[in-house]
Amino acid sequence: MSGRPQWTDVRTIDAAGLGIGDDHPPRIMGVLNVSQESPYDPSVYDDPGEAAAYVDEELIGEGADIVDVGLESANKDLDVLSPEQELDRLDTALETIESVSGDAVFSIETRYHEVADEALSRGFDMVNDICGFADPEMPRVCRDHDAAVSKMASPPNLERPGAIEDVDEIYEALTQNGFTDKTIVDPAFGGWSEAKTHADDRETFRRLREFRGYGRPMLVSINRKSFLKTIAGRDTEGALPVSLAATAMAVERGAHVIRTHDVAETRDAALVGAEFTRDRTTADGDVAVEELDVTAPGEAQRHLDRIDTDAPATTAATRVYELSGLDAKQVGRLRAAAAGTDVTVAVGSEGTAALVAGSVAGLSTLVDGVTGDDSLAAAVGRFDDRRK
Repeated sequence: MSGRPQWTDVRTIDAAGLGIGDDHPPRIMGVLNVSQESPYDPSVYDDPGEAAAYVDEELIGEGADIVDVGLESANKDLDVLSPEQELDRLDTALETIESVSGDAVFSIETRYHEVADEALSRGFDMVNDICGFADPEMPRVCRDHDAAVSKMASPPNLERPGAIEDVDEIYEALTQNGFTDKTIVDPAFGGWSEAKTHADDRETFRRLREFRGYGRPMLVSINRKSFLKTIAGRDTEGALPVSLAATAMAVERGAHVIRTHDVAETRDAALVGAEFTRDRTTADGDVAVEELDVTAPGEAQRHLDRIDTDAPATTAATRVYELSGLDAKQVGRLRAAAAGTDVTVAVGSEGTAALVAGSVAGLSTLVDGVTGDDSLAAAVGRFDDRRK
């Protein structure tokens, strides 16, 4: 499948007892850095006692569900630490989380499987891989520990985290070295490379809904990012309002985890976004149906390509629906009903799920053509504006 992920309807994972996905409220990931070179001073500590107090008071105390601990700055202008150098700093991180009194999931930010393995063995709960499995052993380590892992879109190069130079390359980057059952996808916002522009980040944000097509929870890290600051002409100090506006929008568009330095405010913005997010999925009998956030044929094609690279190109699709719980007969009925219309039916490799994409008129015709199965007919009835 040319590196495309297999389609799955899984949208919820368990991260050390914390549910993440459509069935849960948005989760807030607070940030602690134990590296003096990190650029955001309020989150930087090298004393475990002071760091633990910060975590308890400013992160968990303000509503963080996850605490992400960074061992080095990911600033592209700084030298990259080796695994051994990161491991030298791990003791500070471990002493910190051992001293924390509050309850949270602890995430280690690293690009190296050796560091992830040691951290998970000694008390950390999950991994934030900023190089997106550029280290091919990382997914194995996470599976061995049954740990959730956030996978940021990056080139296959351990020294260039997030350095994607074209929005369309995000898709291929997210598939490198596959996924684990507990992978969270991160499309990588921010100035990770000289070639990446604010316009690139804005396009990625506009297309955020597309990344739901991976069928996995999604993390976004947009707190005080430059692509938002420049919209309002703010510096980092004054960028909180634009970050909060974008947070509510990101959650409404399908983000499940928001990484931030401003925990309390971000939590509130995320809850507003969640409150006004439409219910995407309903179940009619054994068949569940979800209308994807698609507004143009190009977005529809992106979803179809992820499921079935042989799916015909669509130029008419203005709506895309995702069905799960199908059996072989139901798939056959869908395809028969789509014959002679502009509707495309793409089926996942296991044959129990499908995407149905087409124009409003074509989908209405398909609805009329589904007979002999009440459960399927009830599900596809949602495709037709006349029956809503």
